[in-house]
Amino acid sequence: MKRPVSVEFASASIDEKIKELGDWRGKTLAKVREIIHQADPEIVEEWKWVKPTNPGTPVWSHGGIVCTGETYKSVVKMTFAKGAALKDPSGLFNSSLEGNVRRAIDIHEGDKIDEAGLKDLIRAAVALNLKGKSNPKPRRASSTRAD
Repeated sequence: MKRPVSVEFASASIDEKIKELGDWRGKTLAKVREIIHQADPEIVEEWKWVKPTNPGTPVWSHGGIVCTGETYKSVVKMTFAKGAALKDPSGLFNSSLEGNVRRAIDIHEGDKIDEAGLKDLIRAAVALNLKGKSNPKPRRASSTRAD
């Protein structure tokens, strides 16, 4: 059974990732992280999907996964776990648009981040996660009846 990664370890791992990048991607990931925490101070940082071929991925959760923060050679990608179900009035989603569930924002070097729009999207993702928690699934009717 896998042991859960502590919040302290996750936060330290994200810190290390930002430092290790040492370029615009690290600065962008740090900025995104700051915006996420401003949007929802109760958000929890996680470090998931560690494999021999992948050191792990920063994940932000509140009532379920809100988004991930992956870094690639030419892009910092924020993938929203339930992005397809979110309204995006600022038009931030620009990647993974064909999927039925996830949506992503690719941030390239020199891109200006729409902080207000991103905060709105993060808050909407948290609200969607929490809404799902407060609406329990209806129970199936029992096959035995009281006489």
